[in-house]
Amino acid sequence: MDVRSQVSMVFHLDKCIGCHTCSIACKNVWTDRTGTEYMWWNNVETKPGTGYPTQWEDQKKYRGGWQKENGDLSLRSTSRSRLVPNIFHNPSMPSLDDYYEPWTYDYQNLFNAPEGDDQPTARPISMIDGRHVDIEAGPNWDDDLSGSPIYAENDPNLPALTAEQRAQLFAIERLVFFYFPRICNHCINPACVASCPSGALYKRGEDGLVLIDQKVCRAWRSCVAACPYKKTYFNWQTGKSEKCILCYPRLETGQAPACFHSCVGRIRYLGVLFYDADRIVDVAKTEDKELVEAHRSIILDPRDPQVLDGARRNGIAESVIVAAQNSPVYKFVKEWKLALPPHLEYRTLPMLFYVPPLLPVTSSDEGGTVATDSDDFFHAIDKARIPVEYLGSLLGAGNTGVVSYSLRKMMAVRYYRRAVTVGDIGEDVVDQVLREADCTREQAEAIYRLTSLATAKDRFVIAPSQREQAVEMMKDPLEHKQSVGFGFLQGPQRGT
Repeated sequence: MDVRSQVSMVFHLDKCIGCHTCSIACKNVWTDRTGTEYMWWNNVETKPGTGYPTQWEDQKKYRGGWQKENGDLSLRSTSRSRLVPNIFHNPSMPSLDDYYEPWTYDYQNLFNAPEGDDQPTARPISMIDGRHVDIEAGPNWDDDLSGSPIYAENDPNLPALTAEQRAQLFAIERLVFFYFPRICNHCINPACVASCPSGALYKRGEDGLVLIDQKVCRAWRSCVAACPYKKTYFNWQTGKSEKCILCYPRLETGQAPACFHSCVGRIRYLGVLFYDADRIVDVAKTEDKELVEAHRSIILDPRDPQVLDGARRNGIAESVIVAAQNSPVYKFVKEWKLALPPHLEYRTLPMLFYVPPLLPVTSSDEGGTVATDSDDFFHAIDKARIPVEYLGSLLGAGNTGVVSYSLRKMMAVRYYRRAVTVGDIGEDVVDQVLREADCTREQAEAIYRLTSLATAKDRFVIAPSQREQAVEMMKDPLEHKQSVGFGFLQGPQRGT
């Protein structure tokens, strides 16, 4: 057993209100520089929809992640024989059209336009070449749209549905959508790291964050094509790749990442998970329908004496162990089995998990009144407007059972809290619902409190980074302290 520590995240989709505050916070902190105009390290998509970049989930087009070939794993996007040819033309590389051409507005025209009969306007202009552009797309161009023939009907998850389900989904009375915020998953088995010829991408040992060494990056851009979630970007100004760093300078000082800290809906949770690195390859080779449980099995119990011995042998500090034992992520992912990883069939083993949304029940207009398809106080899971098969494609690698389990448990918490606060549901009904959802009253109360009443300290359990110990492996900490700062710091070169 090779025990590793990983900073991990949970996003509760049932609480996301689609305000994009997280995206703006990240944009203002990290990607407001020349060359990063089109980058959104954090973005919020509307589902069903095509996402950003367009149809990023379609790996027949982008060929991201890993695939199983003859029992072994291989990258879809590249190989040793294709590495050099891909520099000149990589058919899997997203283009600017797949993202969007970033724009601003010609505000100066409002002030400097000559006197005339018409009101001057601020026309959109490209942030790349300054020319006037016709805006055709944006980072969430299909915001709040569902059932549209342009976006929702081109969602790569829809083939999991039957023709009847798709027709019902797009019928106007069943119009529904939910929000899907995305950042880098900081995967256990990252395809971007494996694809980089120069070794610029690496997984940080002390906390598992996937980062890019800007000094080593040589603009191969293999990482952009290899990441199946398209969360690595190329800076056209510097000629370097960039990606979400989970605000590690904030984590190292005990602060939550900017997108987490600014989240209005408080949907985000952050904590430490322990996992068994010896089993990464075996888990990644698991069949699709078994991937979720296999992924869960690689996550270790931080209170197991054997795990604790392995953690201490690997130099994991006691403070990190305590943080892992109090991690809200462990509760959602392993203990309660509510949170699920996105598109686990890409086999990168992401460490960002999502609690699926409890969506509205289907309904119809009957004589001026709205009639629902369910007679129960709370609707049945299989009557939701978004079919479980869709959520299974998005969050269960095709396994609808794990999604149904999560939804049933969340619905059981609703029954339990309704009985406690209002009292119009019988105790026998609550007990039956809890039993069918594999949930106890104590667990339902704990889920309710962490979901609805949690403070920032409950949602963000940030372990001390122990950076001084990591630096000691390479150089003297005091020497390192003098060399850090903004940009690349190099000593002066004297003589000829």
